[in-house]
Amino acid sequence: MAAPLKDFFDERLVRRIANTIAAVHSDFPTEKFVAQSMVGLSKLELLDRGKHVADALAKTLPNDYEQAVDILLRSLDVPTTREDSAMAGFFYLPHVTFVARWGLEHFDASMRAQHALTQRFSAEFSIRYFILRDADRTLKVLRSFANDESEHVRRLVSEGTRPRLPWAVRLPAFIANPAPVLELLELLRDDPALYVRRSVANNLNDIAKDHPDLVVDVCKRWSVDATPERKWIIQHALRWLVKRGFPGAITLLGGAARPKVRIEGVNIEPSRAQLGSVVRFAFDVVSEATKNQNLLVDYIVHHPGASGKTRSKVWKLRRIELEAKGRARLEAKVSLVDRTIRKHYPGTYRIDVRIGATDLPLGSFDVAAPAVSKPRPVKAKRASA
Repeated sequence: MAAPLKDFFDERLVRRIANTIAAVHSDFPTEKFVAQSMVGLSKLELLDRGKHVADALAKTLPNDYEQAVDILLRSLDVPTTREDSAMAGFFYLPHVTFVARWGLEHFDASMRAQHALTQRFSAEFSIRYFILRDADRTLKVLRSFANDESEHVRRLVSEGTRPRLPWAVRLPAFIANPAPVLELLELLRDDPALYVRRSVANNLNDIAKDHPDLVVDVCKRWSVDATPERKWIIQHALRWLVKRGFPGAITLLGGAARPKVRIEGVNIEPSRAQLGSVVRFAFDVVSEATKNQNLLVDYIVHHPGASGKTRSKVWKLRRIELEAKGRARLEAKVSLVDRTIRKHYPGTYRIDVRIGATDLPLGSFDVAAPAVSKPRPVKAKRASA
């Protein structure tokens, strides 16, 4: 099993940070920084480890923020052994955290710092504190970043303004009124980098959770003379709405919101399963229409939660072109294997199929915990005469 992501922040990484700083600032107290960073570090989760190391930076760099951040920026150019992994960029998490925690009173210096840092590790977390502090001033900078030659800087414009960015502080003003965010996304909708376009789609997907009709309207406008790349953005921007059967999103993607279909030939096996196993199901979608229908098909599993209350999870299935009076056989499976972010519980599970904006029941199955085998009693040996 792979080591937890938080373990990336260990003494070896802390010493690497210290060495890069000491290379440009000879007065840096390396051992003091390492010692303060390591106190209690092992008890913290990933982002809290970044904050903890940033605190140690604040205690060991010069008290003058602009002098301190200048040292950090000069240290970025120091060669360092870096892991060839997705975690490599997290080396700079303490740096962006330092800017967010101690740079709010030094706007210009902090914007320059985030411009440099985001090209190594995204400043999407740190920029949000400046938005909360002074949205107008920060948005002006982000508008200029939208034309930057670096795709990492351009991506920051979108990712940093996502109203509901995972792991990050939310932006209540943009949740209530996303107009300033949409103005930025207009500048990025045809960005040449997929890296940036994916962020644009995710941002719109966030906004859709609070303003579904607005996002559908934006995507409808963007669909006029859209390139294949922009069509990709639209499809991914609407995925949350499609999974919830929002008619406007389904129609915009060319699907039938209220299809004329019925379900036949449902088969769910086994009808009684155990935790850790897999249940497979199949069904026929039968057309009742006199013309072809483009169908977006998902399925919903209603399952017991930890508290005993029923919870629901929507899963993507297929997109099909169903001929007039035609029939299509679809198959899928429900995994009852526990994952890091998903645990399963005994009880009755129900399956619905969502075709467009219409939910149709398929059936149910029961899930039990695996039987615990009892150890056989050990027979006592007879004593030899």
